[in-house]
Amino acid sequence: MQHSNINFSIIIPVYNRPNEIEELLASLAKQNFNQDFQVLIIEDGSDKKSDVIVESYQTKLNIEYFYKENTGAGASRNFGMQKASGNYFIILDSDVILPEQYLTEVHKALLKNYTDAFGGPDAAHKSFTYLQRAINYSMTSLLTTGGIRGKKQAVGKFQPRSFNFGISKFAFTKTAGFSKMKNGEDIDLTFRLWENGFKTQLIESAYLFHKRRSSLQQFFKQTFGFGTARPILNAKFPSTSKITYWFPSLFILGFAFSIVLVLFGNLYLFSFYYLYFIALLLDATCKNGFIVGFLAIFTSLTQFMGYGLGFLKSKFFISN
Repeated sequence: MQHSNINFSIIIPVYNRPNEIEELLASLAKQNFNQDFQVLIIEDGSDKKSDVIVESYQTKLNIEYFYKENTGAGASRNFGMQKASGNYFIILDSDVILPEQYLTEVHKALLKNYTDAFGGPDAAHKSFTYLQRAINYSMTSLLTTGGIRGKKQAVGKFQPRSFNFGISKFAFTKTAGFSKMKNGEDIDLTFRLWENGFKTQLIESAYLFHKRRSSLQQFFKQTFGFGTARPILNAKFPSTSKITYWFPSLFILGFAFSIVLVLFGNLYLFSFYYLYFIALLLDATCKNGFIVGFLAIFTSLTQFMGYGLGFLKSKFFISN
């Protein structure tokens, strides 16, 4: 492919989220990108279909709509890439909103430093609820995830996430796209891209607004899925395994043990957790206000619990 001749096809799987698609398509229609691009909506067996909303954007976007049986997000993304006419695919989740310069920034970055795959960070939009902003903080903060999700320059080889994932048609053809994994399929694809000699990069300016989940219960379920995927990925790609993947599990076990010690009058271990949560409160408050800062304590604890327990459960079953 001529790296100067990049034609984007945007692939968006959707399942029972017509209202989210409305917001995403509205943001796509406002892009300041001066080239044509294709949008493909892949309805993954939804009961609440998005066809009427998609139809309303026919005159505003080069858009196509496909309805298929429910097979999951990964297979729906692959379906969309097989149908796409562009030579570079951008995978988006249905619960994101794009700033108007998003495509321009991606195009500019790829012209400057072409790679066959990229990822971008996410941020909280001003329209998000306090809880959604707190969840976003927990997922992106240096104090919780170490900045591995796009908030830090030196993160080594960047692992794109499926909510904001770019891949060339050539790389898709070579790797066959996403696997059948329910969780961690984006990381699985990244590792297979590396095995096939493709490079990935973080495009810091290609950020978007990601709603994620709207309740702590949904957030726990999501992070639990992330945790269960990691030991499977470690077993499949042993060279990628890191000791840091144990940290959430150790955090939760240590926290539980500190509470037991408190019952026996020993406050030393609990004091470390207390100071950590105070640091979270102050950092999140400075960046997002007190309400988000206060909620960030609970979203961060939920994140550690979900990922840590999912990791331990998956590790136990793999070992046995």
